[in-house]
Amino acid sequence: MKSLTITALLISIGALSAQPSAADESRNYISIVGSTTLQPFAKAVAEQIGKKHKIKPPMIESTGTAGGFTLFCEGVGMAYPDIVNASRPMKQKELDACRSHGVDDVVEIKIGSGAAVLVQPTSAQVLDVSRKDLFLALAKNVPDPNCKTACDRLTPNPYQTWKQVNPSLPDLSIEIMGPPAGSGTREIINGTVMEASCDSYPWIAEKKTRSEAEYKRICHAIREDGAYAEETSDTILTRISGRSNAVGIVTYAAYQSAGKGLKVISVEGVQPLAARLASQSYPLTKPLLVYVKKAHVHRVPGLDRYLAELTNDQAWGNKGYLLKKGLAPMSADERKGYGEIVKSLRPMVDAGLLLPIGTVFETEPNFVSSPARKKKSQK
Repeated sequence: MKSLTITALLISIGALSAQPSAADESRNYISIVGSTTLQPFAKAVAEQIGKKHKIKPPMIESTGTAGGFTLFCEGVGMAYPDIVNASRPMKQKELDACRSHGVDDVVEIKIGSGAAVLVQPTSAQVLDVSRKDLFLALAKNVPDPNCKTACDRLTPNPYQTWKQVNPSLPDLSIEIMGPPAGSGTREIINGTVMEASCDSYPWIAEKKTRSEAEYKRICHAIREDGAYAEETSDTILTRISGRSNAVGIVTYAAYQSAGKGLKVISVEGVQPLAARLASQSYPLTKPLLVYVKKAHVHRVPGLDRYLAELTNDQAWGNKGYLLKKGLAPMSADERKGYGEIVKSLRPMVDAGLLLPIGTVFETEPNFVSSPARKKKSQK
């Protein structure tokens, strides 16, 4: 009798241990991590589904893209995030990390593009810069300009004027106000300007394969000698108009709402028109993506509705509300393609297989007007 009681107790304990924990059984809100660049879009979509459906507001955490992928890939279940927002595509090693933890069906959704925009006062001399010009103006350490022949030596940034950076540029002091470290706009600058320029120097690019940490230490470091000041986009737009030599690096959304007193700086001859961002022909443009676990879609209340709202033309279309938050929309063909991926929940096979970029527009599409233009038309 006693042995039967012990056996029954052991069976009971085994049954309990086989059941999922209470934390894994259910969660009544969507968990989103990742890039700060996409946070305004996530919040806007969350507000819409809150109005349309009785859904608890999602928990949105800004962890940065890389940190978001780490958290997202740790496992399947309610203890782990449902979505990671990303200001760059997932790398193969990150997808492999997901799969090693049982996160097998990852759905990749591009929602549009984001961009960093350079502005200056309308009274300033016109600048038209290359990404390499920007790198040499921004970097803490640069390839030594005193080398008579090619050499692999870095030196603290000696450039004080744009003309020193490039003889074809005006003789203006370098005064740049830009995004702080860790911000989404800084991520765009790191990828499109700093790394792109570093890679043009083979001896720096080679470091990426040997030590990614050392590569980033060199290529992401911004000068600290007073030529660069970290500010938010709103602060930059407020302060820059009275400083004739100043250049501001702001979000696309901030540029749209800037109003009078500022002009945009071309990068390699291209201005940040919405059409150029959509086709990614403007150099400081990056794709913005959302990754979701297929296993969570019908398990977490509201997750399917969130994805449907995010990929609705009223949100991401040419006149969608996300444009007011700074999103540059994709072509209709790209939106259709990613919309089908969401409907079918088709998992990605390998990293780096984004759908082809859509049609390059000959003229700017009829995107929603910026706040500044709306005010003017209402007068």
